[in-house]
Amino acid sequence: MIYMKIYDAEKQIVGRMATTIAKEILSGEKIIVVNCEKAVFSGKPKMKIEFYRQRINRGNPLHGPYFPKQPDGIFRRVIRGMIPWHKSGGRNAYKNLHVYVGIPEEFKGKKFEKIKYADSEKLKSKTIIIGKISEAIGAKKRW
Repeated sequence: MIYMKIYDAEKQIVGRMATTIAKEILSGEKIIVVNCEKAVFSGKPKMKIEFYRQRINRGNPLHGPYFPKQPDGIFRRVIRGMIPWHKSGGRNAYKNLHVYVGIPEEFKGKKFEKIKYADSEKLKSKTIIIGKISEAIGAKKRW
């Protein structure tokens, strides 16, 4: 039986969560992340919004590159950048990752894990949640 972990991304730093999750999916575990719209990016909010807005506007709308606007897509894309995407092992591992906005009915009442060193409460810098970035770059709000 393959082990499955369920992480709650609320008030967790995105990059620190993503490194742990990338290592775990590459080792063969199935990972589920809930509340991804409440995960935190550290840094100046205006700079983060500009960074993601520039990624959306890059390239040709008909030919790509395409970048997600929804919070779950942004979170998945961060993790995708940390695995060997151009190798079959990386692509197969990426299929073991499921990211949800909010908490789906099937996971309510289950125990969620948090990553110890990814807590954003200890940060002294400014932060912004993925949901705010997603709204700023033009996503339709569904959370």
